[in-house]
Amino acid sequence: MKKSKPKPKQRNATLRLHRLAIDTYRENVAYLHRQCEIYRAEGFQALSKVEVHGKDGVRIMAVLNVVDDSALVPLDGLGLSEEAFAAMGLQEGSAVEIRHAEPPASMDSVRRKIAGERLSPAEFLAIAQDIAERRYAKMEIAAFLVSSGQTGLDRDEIVALTRAMVAQGERLKWHRDLVADKHCIGGIPGNRTSMLVVPIVAAHGMLIPKTSSRAITSPSGTADTMEVLAEVQLSRERFHEVIRRHNGALIWGGTANLAPVDDILISVERPLGVDYPGQMVASILSKKMAAGSTHLVIDIPVGPSAKVRRMRDALALRKLFEYVSDALGLFAEVVVTDGRQPIGRGIGPVLEARDVMQVLQNDPDAPADLRQKSLRLAGRVIEFDPDVRGGDGFVIARDILDSGRALAAMENVIKAQGRREEVLVPGSLVQDVCAESAGTVIEIDNLQMARIARQAGAPMDKGAGVDLLRKLGDTVREGEPLYRVHACFDADFRFANDLIAQDCGYRLGAAEQLAKTFAEF
Repeated sequence: MKKSKPKPKQRNATLRLHRLAIDTYRENVAYLHRQCEIYRAEGFQALSKVEVHGKDGVRIMAVLNVVDDSALVPLDGLGLSEEAFAAMGLQEGSAVEIRHAEPPASMDSVRRKIAGERLSPAEFLAIAQDIAERRYAKMEIAAFLVSSGQTGLDRDEIVALTRAMVAQGERLKWHRDLVADKHCIGGIPGNRTSMLVVPIVAAHGMLIPKTSSRAITSPSGTADTMEVLAEVQLSRERFHEVIRRHNGALIWGGTANLAPVDDILISVERPLGVDYPGQMVASILSKKMAAGSTHLVIDIPVGPSAKVRRMRDALALRKLFEYVSDALGLFAEVVVTDGRQPIGRGIGPVLEARDVMQVLQNDPDAPADLRQKSLRLAGRVIEFDPDVRGGDGFVIARDILDSGRALAAMENVIKAQGRREEVLVPGSLVQDVCAESAGTVIEIDNLQMARIARQAGAPMDKGAGVDLLRKLGDTVREGEPLYRVHACFDADFRFANDLIAQDCGYRLGAAEQLAKTFAEF
């Protein structure tokens, strides 16, 4: 009688979940021990995409990292980064399984875009869905971003990408015919006009649910600066409550699940330092649609060291914003503003928050340019109100600010969002950068000033940054300070000063050499 072959021993595919205190920022990462039986049997490789399955159909996609230290991940365990563990939503020690992930089918479309081909709305939707489901590794997202930027997105592709991004997250509904917003394309340090426009417009009685980003390539985003004063990571329900009570709010859009694909794309754009026009339009408008905005003022600063350096490029970008907004059913008014220098004095969260509060408090030392620009933008938003005549918005905005109503509105928003208990101050390591000769300030390099502030530690260290003591057109004597650098740590302080030694960011000369103003107000 022939003996039957013994059946191979079935491997136990169940692992125990471990939470690892590792911040992988917008990327799910799983950790498996190299000597784990499943790792060796299934042929997993480091940086491959895997599916992690739990009870009741819970599943996430993750990038696999391999460890050799059983103190970090035991042989029968599966570690998850903070991001992945939160997405999984299970208790530590829960039974989970790990499997190979199928490559995202939409990568074929990305390869087509790399080759310079035009993509359809269905292809953009598939890409957005796969990104939202974490099927893409960051290097694959980078390929999509760079290919879209280098080969370009036409107007209809931008519309399709924007719709695809909105479709992956929540969309707020306010049940109002007029929900206002304001957004600047960025690139100008210290340009914290949103923190003034929101309380002014809210005090006028209009709804303005402002969702803001954190810094991408700048020393501070609106959310970073607002965080000096109040909590910005609000749930969708709490965001609704603040808006219902006070007409306005200033929160980080990443916590309300509004256009989450945009947040993932930004997490890759940040280290790459890229911000291509087509993706920028899709990013801004997807967030506005998701936030339920119906009317929007967009600020495009133009200047020699701004994101947009020529007026013809600004006008082309304005047409692009208007076309895409119209296709999406948003009413957008695009204004071109002076981007020759930073707005306000502070560059960095604490210093910018100080400027904002000085303007709201009608402090005589408040930066005049920040006040004036904010009033003009707020006036344009207020003119969306059908009861306000065109041209009257500026006067209404100025009256609201001068009367203290804007300050009261801001205080209400800060209290409702959660006032920050710790009072933050500028960094204690201080260096004045002085003029090497006498003359007129004829140029301030926005990019270099942003780099210096970032090297000093902003926005990670809220008190780090640059305090401008002279602006364009100011005359200085030799040895007089141009600006002051603040840092919180010695290493950052040295990095900032090394960068200043290469290029201080200021140019002095004769008054007639001053670059002309780019502005449309």
